[in-house]
Amino acid sequence: MENIKTNSLKGNDFYVSLAPHIRSKDTVTKIMLDVIIALIPALIGSVYFMGIRALWMTLICVVSCVCAEYIIQRILKKPVQIRDLSAVVTGILIAFNLPIKFPFWMAIFGCFFTMIIVKECFGGIGQNFMNPALAARIVLMASWAKDMTSYIDYNSIASSTIDGVVQATPLQMIKAGTFEGLPPLQDMIIGRCYGVIGETSAILLAIGGIYLIIRGVISWKTPVVFIGTTIVFLFIFGVPANIIPYEVFGGGLFLGAFFMATDYASSPANGKGKLIFAFGCGLITALIRTKASLPEGVSYAICLMNVASPLIDRLTKTQAYGEAKK
Repeated sequence: MENIKTNSLKGNDFYVSLAPHIRSKDTVTKIMLDVIIALIPALIGSVYFMGIRALWMTLICVVSCVCAEYIIQRILKKPVQIRDLSAVVTGILIAFNLPIKFPFWMAIFGCFFTMIIVKECFGGIGQNFMNPALAARIVLMASWAKDMTSYIDYNSIASSTIDGVVQATPLQMIKAGTFEGLPPLQDMIIGRCYGVIGETSAILLAIGGIYLIIRGVISWKTPVVFIGTTIVFLFIFGVPANIIPYEVFGGGLFLGAFFMATDYASSPANGKGKLIFAFGCGLITALIRTKASLPEGVSYAICLMNVASPLIDRLTKTQAYGEAKK
């Protein structure tokens, strides 16, 4: 980096270097480690409510993502970066987006697809155009929709010898208009309801999200605007006020708002852009849940806004200090 030597008022030499001047002790590894720590409460909750298979699914997805990244980086003769823990985070998030009885081999396919195609083929960490875990969820949903939407009654697993009874999620019940069959709201908050592995316990996800906010890994603005916008537009689009809490605590809203919409690489770079991004995520989520045939819309909302991030960055680009306006 070129330095420009100048004189201070006291006659001592000092150097002015070219931008950027921001210095931080944070590294990718430290940030990813914080994210892993933040996901541990939800992981423990998933094992408690769904059984040991939730842990096996998570471990298989983590190992698959790490192996896929290692293999493709060696093939492409790129520096091996598995020690930065980003593949571990992606593996956990992929597992969190899968039903408890989802076949392991399908999960492995999703991990290899997203690490090779979505991440490494676009340049690796920091260059992916959308959240890798959500890309895996979408490709698995497109390939094996029945398996991706087969949710299990966890109570039947504990109380009988059968593998579990397929049960509709609260959002599926709301979509069908069967409000009477909704589980108690407190069960949904703590995680005793049907859904994918990592999205059921809103309180454990919120604990992890608060940890990330305190650590300065993410800003509170993105999840708050995302969740708040979803609530407002659900009401505008006709969802009864007494049902909105079920919409908030059910599905992947907390998982998406705290852990996926805040992804550094696939979200806008500046503060104004992040607010627009979060607002768009909330609007599209509410729109899909109320107007489309799908009961859930968080994954598609975030991915659509991921694609729009470069445009948002361009429209919200700030002017450099001292730069003359054209």
